[in-house]
Amino acid sequence: MAATAAETRMFLEVRRQSQSALLILGEPKEGGVPMDISIMPSSLQMKTPEGCTEIQLPAEVRLVPSSCRGLQFVTGDGLHLRLQAQAELGTKLISMFNQSSQAQECCTFYCQSCGEVIIKDRKLLRVLPLPSENWGALVGEWCCHPDPFANKPLHPQENDCFIGDSFFLVNLRTSLWQPRPELSPVEMCCVSSDNRCKLEPKANTKVICKRCKVMLGETVSSETTKFYMTEIIIQSSERSFPIIPRSRFVQSVITQCLVQLSSARSTFRFRIQGQDDKVFILLWLLNSDSLVIESLRNSKYIKKFPLLEDTLKADSSSARSAVKVLYQPCIKSRNEKLVSLWESDISVHPLTLPSATCLELLLILSRSNANLPSSLRHMNSFQVAFLKM
Repeated sequence: MAATAAETRMFLEVRRQSQSALLILGEPKEGGVPMDISIMPSSLQMKTPEGCTEIQLPAEVRLVPSSCRGLQFVTGDGLHLRLQAQAELGTKLISMFNQSSQAQECCTFYCQSCGEVIIKDRKLLRVLPLPSENWGALVGEWCCHPDPFANKPLHPQENDCFIGDSFFLVNLRTSLWQPRPELSPVEMCCVSSDNRCKLEPKANTKVICKRCKVMLGETVSSETTKFYMTEIIIQSSERSFPIIPRSRFVQSVITQCLVQLSSARSTFRFRIQGQDDKVFILLWLLNSDSLVIESLRNSKYIKKFPLLEDTLKADSSSARSAVKVLYQPCIKSRNEKLVSLWESDISVHPLTLPSATCLELLLILSRSNANLPSSLRHMNSFQVAFLKM
């Protein structure tokens, strides 16, 4: 096998709904080498005077060679072409919480980063989704009498779990004031002496994992704690802690949030902000039906970030469902005007995460963008990235 052929990079994006695909075959390092390319339903073959390379596509992906069109050569990228494709891969997400199967069961809450038990053997009798953040205003519009829910925040009872856009609300009354082993791994900062639910200062409401010091959530009231979905794994107590690479888990949770919110509320633009409301990323969801296949990346040229450990372990031609997004970093006062515009736009949905997780997500997006062919990295003034499900 020739070195030149072996170093040719292949990028394939399949859109399941339109049954179409974009195929990019990167040019060899040494230019001027003739190459014959053969496209078959289940494989690609590249021949040079020095050797031949054949790339087998995943079994669930089938190309239609006779449909090739739009053939062009892009300097720095290689050969671009579009064709019809069939993809049968179902979207398999990492479950954040299975409402139907885990209600009525004893559950254990784990810190996703280190596996420490946060809440042990909690029986959840009700697992309910929270309404949108503007539900109170909607009640006022629809009711012909005074709002019966005015000044009555929705707080879970002892065996409840309420699910928000990016968090869980859990009642810790018995555990918080009558300490039990299930809460020993969590450090609770002292709450305000104010009798109201408001806790001041806000920095004192953080819930921190004792083992790895990661922020897991915040205390909402003297009895209610908010746990962020990106920091907690809820598992049936009969099962052991699942070891999931951090990058994969963060991507899966974020993609689920984006897909569910865009479907339920027809919103496609999001502000990714920290728990202090500081905006880190402006994100625009383009589509959620992509299947991405990359092949023959040489790992010795990849910088090894601990956060991205699963990138190096992935099969060289594995197919992964992904959402395609546009994003703008907003750290260090970047894009302040655009942030101001998006903050005043009611069609933009805020997604609140711990600040450290916002930076993790930005690193994942930047890494995805850097791995794309150069012609696909930007769209208008935004950067392009794929978040894998």
